[in-house]
Amino acid sequence: MQTQLADFIKDTAEGREAEAILRNCVHCGFCTATCPTYQLLGDELDGPRGRIYLIKQLLEGHDVSEKTQLHLDRCLTCRSCETTCPSGVHYSRLADIGRNIIEQRVPRTGAERAKRWALRELVPRAGVFGAAMKAGRAVRPLLPNALQEKVPDVRRAGPWPAARHSRRMIALAGCVQPSMAPSINAAAARVLDALGISLVEQPGAGCCGAVRYHLHDQEGGRADARRNVDAWWPAVERGEVEAMVMTASGCGVQVKDYGHLLAQDPAYAEKATRIAALTRDISEIVAAEADRLEAQLLKRRGERRRVAFQSPCTLQHGLKIRGVVERLLAAAGYELAPVRDGHLCCGSAGTYSLLQPELSHQLRENKLAALGEGGATLIASANIGCMTHLQAGTATPVRHWVELVDCRLNGFPL
Repeated sequence: MQTQLADFIKDTAEGREAEAILRNCVHCGFCTATCPTYQLLGDELDGPRGRIYLIKQLLEGHDVSEKTQLHLDRCLTCRSCETTCPSGVHYSRLADIGRNIIEQRVPRTGAERAKRWALRELVPRAGVFGAAMKAGRAVRPLLPNALQEKVPDVRRAGPWPAARHSRRMIALAGCVQPSMAPSINAAAARVLDALGISLVEQPGAGCCGAVRYHLHDQEGGRADARRNVDAWWPAVERGEVEAMVMTASGCGVQVKDYGHLLAQDPAYAEKATRIAALTRDISEIVAAEADRLEAQLLKRRGERRRVAFQSPCTLQHGLKIRGVVERLLAAAGYELAPVRDGHLCCGSAGTYSLLQPELSHQLRENKLAALGEGGATLIASANIGCMTHLQAGTATPVRHWVELVDCRLNGFPL
């Protein structure tokens, strides 16, 4: 794709990155076929190729409007287009650049601006979010339906094993997961403990930065990244930990990108690159110990329940991890139900379900229909946002896959 970037962007780091991404695009349209919003709306501008043209026009200095902003807002950033693209177009980074600029060019209405501000300020602060979640549970029947969906019942975390192994890894607690599902990291700690690995959470670490970064506060997202690097770096520098473990695939994508996000920061670039290189999804850690896991599981037999695995977009398209969780669940004695259109987004997409509820709910209905076709009695996922979103639309229990392995391995209840 030929480009002529405007003076305001062409000699900047973002401009050079955007131009390289645009020049990789060959207009083939393969991405359109796998775009969830294009499938729902049938509008070229609500697909990756159309949005790429809109961003190109923006970067070349053409006028933009609320209509341009709307088409970019409707994008889930699910990255299914990146998996499909034969030319390696890094669409998600181009979308970040375009959205950040259009946010400065097209003012939002008071209500929309206030909603985004509230999400940026509330969600990333674990303490504030936890207090809000506790209050929400107390008055849940009085809340609007849209908010009731986001206030799940808390599941008991259970014991967290003491750090007793020579192999040690750091888990990210994150911002919403500690109050919405503390059972996830605790289950991961028990599973890894059984495999000879101690999992710990580091004081001072918090939100991965994705919420702020993708809600047009990119500097705020980078500040979150720096805080986490500061919290983790002493243990990394001393060689005390093997990996940074992510139990939410959405956080994993963000932390894996720290090297890129802080590349222009001389004080953090090298550290961030090192942290990103050490970051692993929990499925990668458990899969690397598959032989030991299977040996442990042979001692424990249980009911062979049928499970449908919803692979989050951040896992399959962002982290490029496919088939790993399914193999681990099968090894744990679960029967995997087939899932039609497994590549499509469930509609959660971070804050998307609150900002684009109509499209989000349509995508959830489609996803739940696909997950239910195989007769599964459980739905497994790998990201807290997807889990909460799906559970709000079904009576079938939705659990993190590591909780299912923990149940089979340690007998801890689901």
